[in-house]
Amino acid sequence: MFRGLLDFITNDNKVDEKLGMTEKQKKIVQNTWATVRKDPVSSGIAIMHALFTEHPEYQNQFKAFKDMPFDELAKNKKFQAHCANIVSAISGAIDQLHDPTLMEATLLSLAERHKNRGQKLEHFQNLKQVMINLLPTVFGKQYTPEAQEAWKKILDLMFSTFGQVYND
Repeated sequence: MFRGLLDFITNDNKVDEKLGMTEKQKKIVQNTWATVRKDPVSSGIAIMHALFTEHPEYQNQFKAFKDMPFDELAKNKKFQAHCANIVSAISGAIDQLHDPTLMEATLLSLAERHKNRGQKLEHFQNLKQVMINLLPTVFGKQYTPEAQEAWKKILDLMFSTFGQVYND
């Protein structure tokens, strides 16, 4: 019995060399993200509203809703679809924490698509900062110092992977 508990604790603290995260940190990210995943449209809207508030010029990069008044965005179905896609893309990466090579390939593909559409690395960096600022509000009491550290690691990893596409 104690051996099983010891193995469980040891495995939780084992660092995944490819990700630089412990198993426990991976679980924290997955468990906290479950809150966002419950309502991908609203969660995505919160992310995009925060991004457009910080960087209003970014709205002009979206043909489907570039000329729409900011306060009407949340009602627009194309905007909602894009917001849900953002949450889905992050969810996909989080689901792939068990397979870092697959996660990296997924993120590289996502970055390539955005680069081909004219998005800049700076846009991703600004999105990362928006998310860092938004997470404490989204996760509430779940956003412990341990969760903050785990999220810093996953966001650093995700956004540095995007940077690979732009730095090549």
